Amino acid sequence: MLRILKDFFLELKRRCVFRWWGLPVYALGYYIAFIILERHVTEGSGYHLISAPIDYKIPFCEYFIIPYNIWFVYIMGTVTFFVLVNRPAKEYYRFELNMIIGMTIFLLISWLYPNGLNLRPETFAHDNLFTHMVERLYNRDTPTNVFPSMHVYNSVCAYLALRSCDWMKNKRWLVSILLVLTVVIIASTLFLKQHSILDVFAALVINYIAYQIIYRSRWAARWQD
Repeated sequence: MLRILKDFFLELKRRCVFRWWGLPVYALGYYIAFIILERHVTEGSGYHLISAPIDYKIPFCEYFIIPYNIWFVYIMGTVTFFVLVNRPAKEYYRFELNMIIGMTIFLLISWLYPNGLNLRPETFAHDNLFTHMVERLYNRDTPTNVFPSMHVYNSVCAYLALRSCDWMKNKRWLVSILLVLTVVIIASTLFLKQHSILDVFAALVINYIAYQIIYRSRWAARWQD
């Protein structure tokens, strides 16, 4: 029976049945779980405050709302690239698995260790288009469930997947641009007071461990064959 199931899933993998649908289906379940989580962990229910001394030394800068919002295009663009441009299925599977690992760990931590921030400015020093955009962001995105930062984790996932794929081997200039974009997106979470440096650090550590397993381990080498 186990042999039959193994052959069945290998055949599905060979036909790329899971290539496009795995991440979107998971993302739908993740979104539902996150909505429930947001209603469960509120300012009234109580949660652990995440902060470090360095957070209070980082100035608020509304202009970082632009790279912060570019994150959505970055992630969707990466998925689209692997679907339409980059053909080796194994490279999409690695990206997909890395994303799923991070988002699952985030949900588990948020349920077991409710957390939030108290870093957002009460007023803005400037009145311009960018502060209005930040205000809208604050209105729709609560300061809860922030550890680790999914903005950071998924940005690094996208960068690592793109940097590692065959299509990018002779395009180091493009890889460099993506690295700068990733770093700026990570910085935006701090300058907009959307995340603490602890959220960023946790996301990087978890991503490093997942990267070693998915891209560097002996298991990864066998899985890619």
